[in-house]
Amino acid sequence: MSDPVRLDKRLAEQVPCSRTDAQQYIEGGWVSVDGEIVEEPQTLVSTQTVELAADARLEPIEPATMLLHKPAGLDLKDAASLVTPASHAPGDLSEVRRLKRHFHRLTPLVPLDRDASGLVVLTQDGRVWRRLTEDYAQIEQEFVVEVAGDLLPYGMQKLAHGLSYQGRALRPCKVSWQNETRLRFAIKDVQPGQLRDMCRQVGFEVVSIRRLRIGRISLSKMPVGEWRYLPVGERF
Repeated sequence: MSDPVRLDKRLAEQVPCSRTDAQQYIEGGWVSVDGEIVEEPQTLVSTQTVELAADARLEPIEPATMLLHKPAGLDLKDAASLVTPASHAPGDLSEVRRLKRHFHRLTPLVPLDRDASGLVVLTQDGRVWRRLTEDYAQIEQEFVVEVAGDLLPYGMQKLAHGLSYQGRALRPCKVSWQNETRLRFAIKDVQPGQLRDMCRQVGFEVVSIRRLRIGRISLSKMPVGEWRYLPVGERF
C-alpha cells in the first residue's frame, strides 16, 4: 500500500509539471480521482487513479458572476441560497466551467423588492461590484409590472415624468403598455418600493413586479429559481 501523498504532488510527478501548475490544474477542475472531479490540491491520494483531462488548460481562474431568476417573497440577501449546482440552468450558454469555488462569498447586487421576482446579480468579481454600485444610478433597468384598478387622467404621462418618491422628484423614465394589465418600465436609479408607489399615485394597485433586464444583461427565458453564469467579456 502506497503512503498517501497530496494530489498536487502526485499530479506534478505524473504529468510531469511544476507543483504550481499542478495546483492550478486541480483548482480549475481539470483533475479527477477515480473518475470524480477533485478541486482541492491538498487532497490525499494513494492507489487511486488520477487523471488530467485531455483538454486541460493552464489559465487564471476568474471570479464568477451568476444571474439568478429570483422568486417573489425572497429577500435579496437570501438569494445566494438558491445558487447551487442543482439549480444551474440547463440552457446556460456561457461556456464557464462550474467550480466549487464559484459558490463561495457571492455578493447580491442591484436592489430588488422582496415581493418582486426577476433578474438578480450575485458576484465574486470586484469589477462587477464597482460597476453595479458606483454606476447604479446610470444603469437602466427594465421591469414588467402587472396592475389592477383604474388609471387616473394623464396617468401614463405622470408615470413617465412628473411624480415624486419620498420627497424626491423622479427622473423621467420610459413606460408603455405590454398588454391590458401589464406595464413595461425602462427606468434608472429605481429605489426599493418606488415602482409600487408610482403606480399607486396614478390609481393602480400592483399585482406583481418582475425585473427583465439590468443594463445590457437580460433575464431571457430562464425559469424561476434557476441561474446561469455571466459570460466572460459581457458587461452591464
